[in-house]
Amino acid sequence: MANFEPRVFSGIQPSGNLHLGNYLGAITKFVDLQSSYNCVFCVVDMHAITVWQDPEGLLRRTREVTAGFLASGIDPEKNIVFNQSQVAAHAQLAWVFNCVARMGWLNRMTQFKDKAGKNRENVSSGLFAYPNLMSADILVYKATHVPVGEDQKQHLELARDTAQKFNIDYAERIASLGYGVENIGRDVTTDPEQVFFPQPEPLIGGPAPRVMSLRDGSKKMSSSDASDKARINMTDDADTIALKIRKAKTDPEALPSEVEGLEGRPEASNLVGIYAALSGKAKADVLAEHGGSEFSKFKPALIELSVDKLSPITNEMRRLMDDEAYIDGVLCKGAERAAAIANPVLDQVKDIVGFVRKR
Repeated sequence: MANFEPRVFSGIQPSGNLHLGNYLGAITKFVDLQSSYNCVFCVVDMHAITVWQDPEGLLRRTREVTAGFLASGIDPEKNIVFNQSQVAAHAQLAWVFNCVARMGWLNRMTQFKDKAGKNRENVSSGLFAYPNLMSADILVYKATHVPVGEDQKQHLELARDTAQKFNIDYAERIASLGYGVENIGRDVTTDPEQVFFPQPEPLIGGPAPRVMSLRDGSKKMSSSDASDKARINMTDDADTIALKIRKAKTDPEALPSEVEGLEGRPEASNLVGIYAALSGKAKADVLAEHGGSEFSKFKPALIELSVDKLSPITNEMRRLMDDEAYIDGVLCKGAERAAAIANPVLDQVKDIVGFVRKR
């Protein structure tokens, strides 16, 4: 990799209720990363409108995700926290990438196929092209690392491909303007001596990188699930959390004593995984403690742990969400700081591509 300043970028869509899967799969990772990286955390509201969003609901959920960031321990002074639509450079770079990325690359995106289903002729063009916006989100900050779940790895690969193609297509221009960074470890037969964009590396994981539905252990926990009982929302109170865990789907067998015994038991594996993530233990340690227990005994322990860990975050989220001016202030201040990084990068892209701009 070329010698770029290490920086993390990641975002969460405000397209539904913030839930336990977001917290364990992403936000806890964000909290850990802030101690070792310069971090840019974004509420990606422009991605959210690739499918219809009620405007008032989008406002509320944007503030809710922000409150979730802060309540979980993300420091808005140490890190940049903002909503995507306030920094125009994202959309402007996305258009350049629309003209760099190839149709064949976008056609291979499995998430578009999954979301569009049989109605692909009727979905928005934004849903098809949004991986280019995701590439712009990352590369407008020249981010070197991106925390991703397994389902986002393909989009990060597209960002890497787009960065590489831009660097190659404009190699001479980048060098002539003096905008390049030495391409350390390059393949002399294919790679330019200098590059403008890094190829960001994935940071995979979190304590539970894939939290599954409480009603179907084969499906990822999702805000779009028709049943609210399928997920634990980060705004659920203690009684609601307890009810959802008590009603969570299980199987008739007792918990095994070893991790191998969870194979073929998706619901059992999911609940053990949630317990492990919330307690900071490995699944093997949880089973060493609870192996042989019936779910009638394990679920109360999981309820107690969940309420103990989540209630302080829930209470702080509610307090923050009652102060809309404070949340909006965090986002506006973060957007100013984000733009201070993104705008110079975009200006150089305009110079590289050949656009006239104000100086």
